[in-house]
Amino acid sequence: MKLHELSDNPGATKPRKRVGRGPGSGTGKMGGRGIKGQKSRSGVAIKGYEGGQMPLYQRLPKRGFNKPNRKEYSVVNLGLIQKFIDEGKIDIKNAITEDALIASGLVRRKRDGIRVLAKGDVTAKMNIEVTGASKSAVEAVEKAGGSLTVKVTAAVEASE
Repeated sequence: MKLHELSDNPGATKPRKRVGRGPGSGTGKMGGRGIKGQKSRSGVAIKGYEGGQMPLYQRLPKRGFNKPNRKEYSVVNLGLIQKFIDEGKIDIKNAITEDALIASGLVRRKRDGIRVLAKGDVTAKMNIEVTGASKSAVEAVEKAGGSLTVKVTAAVEASE
């Protein structure tokens, strides 16, 4: 086989449709756009336009508010922390910090902090230090004989 013998499969490529190139081409004069109207002209922008009627997205009620500077936390369940301890990926001799959770692979990134939730069972006695935790998560860890401390951030200290 030589370079000049290479070719595409039949039907793999189609020639470009050259619009508006005379009556013999089949797409001459108006170039397949029909007669008159906004769509036959260039620069058409009618995505949400309903012909003068109030568009659907304007008729529906607007509710709520999305805070632009809200905190985004990475969420971890207690059951997963327990599973990683059982597998030996997290060492409970030292305090379980946010950096330890990231190093173990349980959390991908810290974002504005890590928040612990109470889903799952806890059997190991562990000391956890994180940015946030639910009340039930704190109770579950203390019931197992450990401690869950929530770090106070600089922003919270400034507001007090």
